[in-house]
Amino acid sequence: MTAPYLTQARVPLTHPLQVVNEFGDQVEIAIPSERALTVYVDKREIVTLMTLGAQPEWLVLGFLLNQRLVQSARDVESITVDWEVGAAAVKTRTGVIDIQKKTAKRTVTTGCGQGSMFGNLMDTVEHIELPAATITQGQLYGMVNAIRLQQSTYKAAGSVHGCALFRGEEMLLFVEDVGRHNAIDAIAGWMALQSGMPSHDKFFYTTGRLTSEMVIKAAQMGIPVVVSRSGITQMGHMVAQRLGLCAIGRATHKRFLCFTGAHRLVLQPELAGARLQAAA
Repeated sequence: MTAPYLTQARVPLTHPLQVVNEFGDQVEIAIPSERALTVYVDKREIVTLMTLGAQPEWLVLGFLLNQRLVQSARDVESITVDWEVGAAAVKTRTGVIDIQKKTAKRTVTTGCGQGSMFGNLMDTVEHIELPAATITQGQLYGMVNAIRLQQSTYKAAGSVHGCALFRGEEMLLFVEDVGRHNAIDAIAGWMALQSGMPSHDKFFYTTGRLTSEMVIKAAQMGIPVVVSRSGITQMGHMVAQRLGLCAIGRATHKRFLCFTGAHRLVLQPELAGARLQAAA
């Protein structure tokens, strides 16, 4: 039996972006793309995957194999990816036995790239109104330093993500888990248990990148400022911009890039300059 027909759907993997650095300068960088790809098997919707967009046909085939929906590549007749509609249409040769039973229970994994909840999250974006709030460059440096000093599973064993909730420079809660989505969900649960806790003076920190799902979850918690030691994806940037959320990334030592919501950042570039002079 022949191998399946695969389209060769190609899209740009990075997106140019103007950001503000620690000195208040406008600089251009590249951020990774992030796209939602809804997978249909024999016209039945299965899952929405969040992906960079490189080799999407291989991604879909591997997903089907790993989920045991097909036994081998020979079971698939074709995989057609159309980025204009963000869909992958899979046609199998003989159908998938018990497909309804096999896809009835969806487990959101602890992995970083799969987002079957993405569609539901995006529906809430238009209804979120974030409170007015600002963060100073000094407070940002205080957060980064607090994370640096925090005793963590990552320091002892690696292989985990950490998230933290701050009030100014004060760390209120630090959570680690095998996936950053688990960590932010735990913080959201803790906040829900704190009766009447305001969110306008809270900042969120994550060791992981700022994907659209991470941005939306922080916004759902009412937090107007998110900080990451990693970067941001194109869709994460789009959502943060739409929400008016301040997204700061690549925050290490006294370096950072403000991707969106620069109006919420009170720059103090002399703080960055003083550190560079001392290092010299």
